[in-house]
Amino acid sequence: MKKNYAIVLAAGKGTRMGSRVNKQFLNLDDRPVLYYSLHEFSKNKLIHGIILVCGEDKIEYCRENVIKRFKIGKIVDIVKGGTERQDSVLNGLDAVPSHECNIVLIHDAARPFVEDNIIKNGIKYAERYGASACGIRPKDTIKIADKLGFSLGTLDRSKLFCVQTPQCFNYDMILDCHRKLKEDGIKVTDDTAVIEHYGNKVYLYDGSYNNIKITTPEDMIIANSVIEKYQSLTLNV
Repeated sequence: MKKNYAIVLAAGKGTRMGSRVNKQFLNLDDRPVLYYSLHEFSKNKLIHGIILVCGEDKIEYCRENVIKRFKIGKIVDIVKGGTERQDSVLNGLDAVPSHECNIVLIHDAARPFVEDNIIKNGIKYAERYGASACGIRPKDTIKIADKLGFSLGTLDRSKLFCVQTPQCFNYDMILDCHRKLKEDGIKVTDDTAVIEHYGNKVYLYDGSYNNIKITTPEDMIIANSVIEKYQSLTLNV
């Protein structure tokens, strides 16, 4: 049986957070940010294994203070990150048991609130189309600005999509594209761009406005409010 694996990227430095602690290790309701996505993937029945990618100096910390402490299951391997995000992804892809992998989901640890249905739909659409990514429609009007700060025009909001993670792919396809990318010396900002660069299409499906990426101190305030909302819903069930 072909299996599905999640690669969780936790090797980023998070310089915009302005903290000496990497953002994925900051405490959110007495648990590290990294815990939440690992927990969600580990309890999803469609996920068979998790590869965690982190800084080489954080491997033991993650093993002892996150995985063992919070009893996170399905961890297949912890591998070191690379110089760039795409290098970290390739390291993660190389650690996946290639002979049995069907779909691989690539997720940023800085997005703690990935939901069960986002994971399920990502796998479903990746199986159907080869590649899929969740995201949301922008609520604001988006302008194009010139170098002097003047507006050049307004984009059609109905055609815009703010991409989130996880981004989900046929394993052989994304591995082949990432290896080509490395050979060609091209830099990209996310994995959908890797796929698209080599002529493949990505299906976009609904994510969640709660699936925020923690980047700045203000995001931690929003994250705490999401936690409070989840706790309130649980108490009212």
